[in-house]
Amino acid sequence: MQDRQLYEQILGITEPWFVERVELKLEQGEVHVYLNHPVGFQWPCPECGSLCNVYDHQPTRSWRHLDTCQYQTILHADPPRSNCEKHGPRNVKLPWAEQRSRFTLLFERLAIDWLGAASQKAVAKHLNLSWDEIHGIMNRAVERGLARRAAEQLKYIGVDEKAFRKGHNYLTIVNDLDRGRVLYVAEDRKQTSLDGFWPTLTEEQKEGIQGVAMDMWDPYVNSVSNHVADADQKIVFDKYHIAGHLGEAVDRVRRQERKDPTNADDLIGTKYLWLRNPDNFTVEAWKAFKSLRESTLKTARAWAIKESAMSLFAFVYEGAARNHFKWWYNWATHSRLQPVIEVARTLKARLVNILTYLKHRITNATSESINAKIQWVKYTARGFRNKQNFKTAIYFHCGGLNMAP
Repeated sequence: MQDRQLYEQILGITEPWFVERVELKLEQGEVHVYLNHPVGFQWPCPECGSLCNVYDHQPTRSWRHLDTCQYQTILHADPPRSNCEKHGPRNVKLPWAEQRSRFTLLFERLAIDWLGAASQKAVAKHLNLSWDEIHGIMNRAVERGLARRAAEQLKYIGVDEKAFRKGHNYLTIVNDLDRGRVLYVAEDRKQTSLDGFWPTLTEEQKEGIQGVAMDMWDPYVNSVSNHVADADQKIVFDKYHIAGHLGEAVDRVRRQERKDPTNADDLIGTKYLWLRNPDNFTVEAWKAFKSLRESTLKTARAWAIKESAMSLFAFVYEGAARNHFKWWYNWATHSRLQPVIEVARTLKARLVNILTYLKHRITNATSESINAKIQWVKYTARGFRNKQNFKTAIYFHCGGLNMAP
């Protein structure tokens, strides 16, 4: 079999295209494959499919293909433009590459598969690509994936934030809690950040939303209230964020109490004991913690109040939960522990959308899992030069998209 026929077979080149010649450049470590087509061939218009004569040809273009053994393989062709009576000159579709790409479909598929498993820096090094070329492949992959995403029913969604850099520099992220994927990414954590999500949904999708898990952040609450019907019955303040607020109150009490020399020895090195979820203690650790939690320390009292508050989420009926909260609130506000009192008042003001958990039983645990993956993406990339690149990487790794060329 001649080299031209060989490359037609392994490249999958079909009529009207054919391999005109193959050049091997040993010193450069490259194989150059030149493609051509018959004169007078009529091309389908990419808009309407009508067969058209050739209008003209673009200047010769090149595409990187999968390597032939140890040699880089590069395709060359002069892409024609069809002369459609209805749509005018149009670039014809090429069977081996997309319009804006400098790589063949098979090469992009390889790069996408590698990028899903390794850092951008590692993939760029092993495929001999620049940083911009890697981002171009990722951008096209994400564009394809988002364009293909169907208007599927969304039952439960989560709204969360992710720090881009140190300081108040955030991204707003909307997640599909049922499918564990990112639906939307926007800059900042303002109301307008979340407002941009709702136009991406159909009316049927918005009507199908039954619950929205989020932190107690007013801009997000306002956005959901403005766009989702019966939002007051659908917003669920995430219990893990509530646990975080309670834990911070306990830690503030511990820090204040530790300043007293009579308590300092008892509290040294105990910070994470007070913050740990009791379900995560081993039997031995729980026994060792017993003397602390049963002590007369103010921190022990704050810890007990925190744990009692979290038992609210174990209730089944709202009436019983309200009675428990009423009793707990009286205890917390009479505890003479200012950090605990402040959190108690916050929870009382937000009680309606804390108790909606009993109906929907959703949390942002899925969002936290996605956040952990986003953090891995951020770490392996050693940070991102701008937010747009970071957003693209989030969609690429966490969007659950069909990105194949």
